[in-house]
Amino acid sequence: MVRRDRGSEDRTPGAFGAPSRRRVLRLAGGGLALAALTAGTVGCDEDSVDVEDPGSTGGDEPKGGGKGSGDGGDGGDVGEKGQAPKPLWTKPTSAETYGDNDELVAAAGVVIASGSPLAALDAATGGQKWSLPGGAVPGAPLLLSEDTLYLASSDYDGSVIGYAPASGKETWRSRLGKEYRQPRPIAVDEEQVYVIAEILEEDGSSKTNVIAALNSTTGRVAWKEQRDAGTEQNGIHAAVRGRHLVYTDFKKNLTVRDTASGGQVWTHKTTKTNYGFFTVHQDLVIVPQGNVLQAFNLADGKEKWSLKASDGALFREPAALEDVLYVADSARTMWAVDPRSGKQLWKSEALADAGLQVPRQYVKAGDALYGATDLDKQGGIIAIDARTGAVRWTFNDKTGDYHAWLVATDGKHVFALHGKKLHALPV
Repeated sequence: MVRRDRGSEDRTPGAFGAPSRRRVLRLAGGGLALAALTAGTVGCDEDSVDVEDPGSTGGDEPKGGGKGSGDGGDGGDVGEKGQAPKPLWTKPTSAETYGDNDELVAAAGVVIASGSPLAALDAATGGQKWSLPGGAVPGAPLLLSEDTLYLASSDYDGSVIGYAPASGKETWRSRLGKEYRQPRPIAVDEEQVYVIAEILEEDGSSKTNVIAALNSTTGRVAWKEQRDAGTEQNGIHAAVRGRHLVYTDFKKNLTVRDTASGGQVWTHKTTKTNYGFFTVHQDLVIVPQGNVLQAFNLADGKEKWSLKASDGALFREPAALEDVLYVADSARTMWAVDPRSGKQLWKSEALADAGLQVPRQYVKAGDALYGATDLDKQGGIIAIDARTGAVRWTFNDKTGDYHAWLVATDGKHVFALHGKKLHALPV
C-alpha cells in the first residue's frame, strides 16, 4: 500500500482552470509547458518489448558515499562501483503526469501511472493486467485506500468512482450533487472519502468551492462545508489522521478540519517557499517554512518543536516514513529527524558531495530510502542508506525527458516513472 499523505492537487483542464504555478514552472524548466498540456498520449502495450537502456545504470562511477561493489543490502542488486541495479523491466506508459507525488501508486500486485487509458501493470513482469479507456482525469490524483483506488470521473459527470486495484472493477460510486462541478478526491480514511468541488453559479461560472466527506460504504454525503471566498481548489495537498483532515492550497493556508463534522479546527499561514507540502506523523503536522521546519499539534495548532537549517538553506519536501522524518534542504544536506521531538538523528552531506539534486519525493523499502528528483540530469532515483544518509547509487534513464521523476514501492520493487517510461527496479 502506498502512503498518500502528501495528498492531492486538483487540476482538471476546463473545470479547474490552468495548471498550478509550481507545475508550470517545472514544465517550463524543459521549455515545453504548453506542449505538455496539449500532447497526445502513448498507449500502454501489454506485449511491448522490455527496454534495456545502456545508460540506465546511472553512470560508471559511484555517487558519493556508496556501498562497496556487489553489496547492496536491502537496497537492491548493486553492481560494481556502486552502480544502480538494472531494471527488472521497462515499459512505455500512457502517463500524463505533472510531477505530483500521487500520480504513481503500487498496490495489490500492480503498479499504476496516471494517464489515459489508465493501465495497471503487473508489478513482477510489467504485463498489462487491466485498463480503463477513459483513464484518469489529466493531472488528477490516484487516491489509494487499503483496498480501493478512488478517481474523479473522466466523464466529468460529477462522480467519484472507486475501483479494485487488482482487477480494475468498479466497486463504489458517489455524486456530490448537480450544483457542484467535478468533485476531486483529496484524502481517504477508513470511513470517508474527502473531496473538493467548485460551487456552480446560475450562469455556470464559479467563485467559491466546497469541501465535503462522502461515506466510503454508501457513497452518501456525510457533510459539506463551503470554503472561504478567495480559497483555491487548485494546489491542494491533504492528509487525514484520526479526527483531523489537514490540507493546504496555493493561498498559503494550512487548515485542519474535524473529520466527523467538517468544522474548521484551526488554520495557519505558510511561507511562499512551502508550495503546500507537509507530512503528518501521529498527532503532529510537520511543515517546511523557509529555513525552519515546524511541527504543530493537530488538535490545537500549537507549535510542538522547530528545527532550523544552517547557512540560510531552505527546507524542501519532508516525508515521515516508519517513525523517521526525512528532509533535505536547498544546500543539499539530508536530515533524519525524530518526528516526535524534532531531535536530529543524523545529517549527511552525501548529496552535495556527489553533485546530486535534492529529492522531492521519498519511499522506503528495507534499510534504503529512495528519492525522486525533479528534472535534472544529475538526478533521477537516488538510493540512500536510511541509517546514515550515504548515497548508494543513482538511476537515470538518460532520456532527457523534462518531466519530474516519480517513485513508488510495493516493498518488493521500486517503481520509477519518468515521462512515459516506467521502470521496475529490484529491492
